[in-house]
Amino acid sequence: MIEIRIHGRGGQGVVVASEILAIAFFKDGKESQAFPHFGVERSGAPIQSFVRVSEEKILTREHVYSPDILIIQDDSLIGKADVFFGLKESSKIFFNSKESVENIFLKIEKLKQLPVNFKKENILTVDATKIALEVFGKNIVNTAMLGALAKFPGLLKIDSAISAIEEKFFDKGKDVVEKNILVIKKVYNS
Repeated sequence: MIEIRIHGRGGQGVVVASEILAIAFFKDGKESQAFPHFGVERSGAPIQSFVRVSEEKILTREHVYSPDILIIQDDSLIGKADVFFGLKESSKIFFNSKESVENIFLKIEKLKQLPVNFKKENILTVDATKIALEVFGKNIVNTAMLGALAKFPGLLKIDSAISAIEEKFFDKGKDVVEKNILVIKKVYNS
């Protein structure tokens, strides 16, 4: 089973990202589940959402405490929220940040929140905010971060992610679907 935890702020599409991911994995023939965890429900407040994917039936519904994949949609959460709780040496971290992997790694290392043998090669950064602002005109980075996941070999198929976007946003209209597909492709092809 692969367990994914997504951190972001209200209004960035954290919950929708988890739902799209679960749909995409399901389209790949896997069992999947997605569910949010809300604290104070307001725009800009830190929130989390969880995804599990497995070849077998998923029986647990608890929060993801030790993620295989950590998606951080807002790098301002570093040091302010406990986003690295339960991280494993083998965990992969996908950051929305214009900063380099090296700078992000050094920031996290100073906080002493990484496992002892965690390698910076397990971090991927993408400036999802820049792409979202270019395409949407606002900081909704969820589909951009899914494009980053699709870049990682053997994890998420880009075609499944696009199909999940088409399904999730069908009722929002053609323009919304096309813009979200454009965003995911921009990141995937970068």
